[in-house]
Amino acid sequence: METKTAKLLDGKALANKIQQELCAAITQLQPKIGRPPGLAVLMVGDNPASAAYVRGKERACQKVGIDSFGKHFPTQTTQAELEQVIAELNHDQRVDGILVQLPLPNHLDAVTLLHQIAPDKDADGLHPINLGRLVRGEPGLRSCTPAGVMRLLQEYGIPLSGKHAVVVGRSILVGKPLALMLLEADATVTVAHSRSHSLQSITTNADILIAAAGRPGLITAEMVKPGAVVVDVGINRVTHSSGESRLVGDVHFESIAGVAEFITPVPGGVGPMTVAMLLQNTVNSYSQRSHS
Repeated sequence: METKTAKLLDGKALANKIQQELCAAITQLQPKIGRPPGLAVLMVGDNPASAAYVRGKERACQKVGIDSFGKHFPTQTTQAELEQVIAELNHDQRVDGILVQLPLPNHLDAVTLLHQIAPDKDADGLHPINLGRLVRGEPGLRSCTPAGVMRLLQEYGIPLSGKHAVVVGRSILVGKPLALMLLEADATVTVAHSRSHSLQSITTNADILIAAAGRPGLITAEMVKPGAVVVDVGINRVTHSSGESRLVGDVHFESIAGVAEFITPVPGGVGPMTVAMLLQNTVNSYSQRSHS
């Protein structure tokens, strides 16, 4: 009997396609607006993973024609200094998107900083006003990772209306906004999390299963309904006894690939889509300025 293997939801390929579309949109808008779009990524301290993410974002900006106004601050930078920089960027006509790279050093309050960003420049879609617009089903900047997941499902023609979607994880970054976006697409949504009893009895009912709990290998093959669509949002660095480290998701890819119909790889699935949606948000904000 031949073993079937799930089809890959290739986020890397779709992200490249979106970047080409954005590049064309910028070329068209720039003569009208008189400048390229601008994105400011603020990073504090020297977390190596954050530094790698920021470099990736800046390279992606360069590729599509977005100017980077990124700033890298020393670890001991104060809350007041950062709030001052955000206030200046809010008024800077060259900047369409502002993003604070998390995690921040412990002495800084990320939530307060986020509230300082002008909602129409909130490239990460996490300002309370933008989250409120999502709850109300109104247009606004959307959280990048959940928006990337939705775009990936759309690209592969995966029907959501009337389907049972289970989101494992309830963070404000992914789980909660994603549940709202799936509801908006007429899915029936269950949100499960670390306190949910008998997780397997919940996940095996999912037509679309999204793992966003930040726990390596949490979802195994027996937790997946045959023919389900499995989206892995987790990015966990696991170090083996040999000292080698690699990136793994929240799902056990090898075993689930034999059960699911579609699955996202890690890396190369949701990660590139997050960056693509960050660029998309920046360009959306930029094009709004051409109408104002």
